[in-house]
Amino acid sequence: MSLYASYMFPRLMDWVLRGERFQSERRVILASAQGLVLEIGFGTGLNLPHYPSTITALHTVEPATPLPDRVARRVASAPFPVHIQHLSAEVLPYAAGLFDCAVSTFTLCTIPDPAAALREVRRVLKPEGSFLFLEHGRSDDPSVARWQDRLNPLQQIVACGCNLNRRIDQLIVQAGFRLEQLDRYTLPGVPRIGGTMYRGRASVESRSG
Repeated sequence: MSLYASYMFPRLMDWVLRGERFQSERRVILASAQGLVLEIGFGTGLNLPHYPSTITALHTVEPATPLPDRVARRVASAPFPVHIQHLSAEVLPYAAGLFDCAVSTFTLCTIPDPAAALREVRRVLKPEGSFLFLEHGRSDDPSVARWQDRLNPLQQIVACGCNLNRRIDQLIVQAGFRLEQLDRYTLPGVPRIGGTMYRGRASVESRSG
């Protein structure tokens, strides 16, 4: 792994994503989290302060080990147990129907196989469980989407695998979830190519298939 990917980029992303605008978004989506929670793409633990008191424990998966000292401090401050596994979300080491809630924030843009990861999230959720997501992705504006397609190869390089043009809602539905809530908007102060947002809640639609 390059110095940029292992040292510089994690610090840049932690600085950007801990800004108040992004923290406000996290507070909104995590307000309904409860029980035993799975978070895919834990990153540097920026969601931790925004989980409500209804959380009993948090299990996380994260293939990288970004800013370990910073992560350790945030985990130590959490009022609930936090269990971190350093692996990718495409194959989860958990029993089916284990979790009350699953969370993904600014993660589905980067997972190499998001369809596989979402099928695994669906598998490990209880039938009445919910999937909470906060993601950026493909714009509904054709002109913006064209620019996202043009710039995506460069984005993948400078942002270590991040994609600008994934249709997050379609990925979630195709994995067998039912969308209960979906908010589409542009994040204020962020260019539309990277600030087209998908925020919502999905439920497990079917165990068949």
